[in-house]
Amino acid sequence: MIMRRLFDTPAWRPNLLEELEQMRQRISRFYEEPGKTTRRAGVFPLINVTENKESYFIRAELPGMKADEIDISATADSLALSGERKIPDEDKNVNYHRRERESGKFSRMFSLPSPIDASKAEAKMTDGILTVILPKAESAKPRQIAIR
Repeated sequence: MIMRRLFDTPAWRPNLLEELEQMRQRISRFYEEPGKTTRRAGVFPLINVTENKESYFIRAELPGMKADEIDISATADSLALSGERKIPDEDKNVNYHRRERESGKFSRMFSLPSPIDASKAEAKMTDGILTVILPKAESAKPRQIAIR
């Protein structure tokens, strides 16, 4: 019976990683204290990193923040994004029913797959979405090679 199960079951199941993650979550819940939440919203902004032939695009959700509250620095192959989210304090006599928005400092660092031209980087903020455009270095751009 055991031998049959070992050899009849495929070695790799598509949802094996999902099952392992569910098992890890169950074990974590077993050891947590009653009433303690395991996941917090945090202060890290949600970010998408995309690219086309010419540039990388980094878009971060930073609602309620102003451009002068965000620090951006770029090197040859990375980008650092940091700042501090400030949320006004509520009245001391309030009772929270849910608290997901937090204040505090955040810092994110991204390694990019190829070099960028940091001197030509641009950033803009529209409706709480920060968009950073990082042009690829000339050496990283694809070149068309003619066949003779």
